[in-house]
Amino acid sequence: MARWCARQGWPVHPLSPGRKTPVANCAACRQPSHTATQCACLPAGRWCHGFHAATLDQRRVDSWWGTHPDFGVGVSCGPARLVVIDVDAHATQPPARDRLLPGIPVGDHVDLTRIQNGFHTLAVLAALRNQPSPADDEGTLRVRTPSGGLHIWYKASDSRRWQSSAGSSAGRAFAWQVDVRAHGGYIIAPGVRTRSGVYTPLEGATEPGFLPSWLAQELERTGHLSASCAPTRRPVPQRAHQAAVFAAASGNRRLEKTLCSVLADVAACGRVSEGAGFSSSLNRAAYTIGGLVASGLLSRNLAERVLLDVAEAARPGQKRRAEQIIRSGLTAGAQCPLYLGRRP
Repeated sequence: MARWCARQGWPVHPLSPGRKTPVANCAACRQPSHTATQCACLPAGRWCHGFHAATLDQRRVDSWWGTHPDFGVGVSCGPARLVVIDVDAHATQPPARDRLLPGIPVGDHVDLTRIQNGFHTLAVLAALRNQPSPADDEGTLRVRTPSGGLHIWYKASDSRRWQSSAGSSAGRAFAWQVDVRAHGGYIIAPGVRTRSGVYTPLEGATEPGFLPSWLAQELERTGHLSASCAPTRRPVPQRAHQAAVFAAASGNRRLEKTLCSVLADVAACGRVSEGAGFSSSLNRAAYTIGGLVASGLLSRNLAERVLLDVAEAARPGQKRRAEQIIRSGLTAGAQCPLYLGRRP
């Protein structure tokens, strides 16, 4: 299997026999201050540092697995230009609603009793985008895991550097119980046997298909694009003053104050390249403004234009991502009309 993977152009590294983790480092590489970047083991052809040691060199592959045929096979996803959607099926309680699908609000009226694992959250996300679930994609390699999960293998369709993530973590995340294996991560090769069972390819394609464009958009929306691939940022103008357009049309000072506040939060995200909570800020702004649209204080078209204007200033080149967040937030906010201190 290691030789076959390497012939596909997928760098491989050894996994401990019967386990999902890389073979242990040598004594020197286990020291706390030691890093892969300064390691002499890697150029010498040793397997320290897990996926950092991954190789396409058939002689090295023959040496490693010829000496230790019981080693498992890990594939370093980044250098292989692979994006693997890792769907878990763990029997655990779902997290808070705002962590099921990061950046997509799940209202209290939505029944979550049937959301039990990553297959469900991935299916919900696909349904929201009017797409079939990737778990059912017979056009790409799919591998059933011993725990009942699924690895959905795709190859990147362009040169963008996709990043790995875990579930619905507090940082970069795709969906609850749905991990992403890309740069900075590895995946277990098809056919590998661990103590828990075999990673079994399903019927259908035997090779990865190209990453679907809608999934690429979702990965971009949820922060899986490397900062080095992001467009150069320009200074953020005072886009929150666009609220004056609304206020001038309505003469409502409370409206002006509300809009200035929520738009300023989005604009402020442009001061840093990442870690500013852009998706959450834009979603909150769209949700609030959706309530204003529902109460008749604003038109939906004008709301969308100003939100997108502010979003593009904060995150230039991410229009599709911003449009998705804005549409979702406005739709959810429209269920809760906001009257700013007065009743209709």
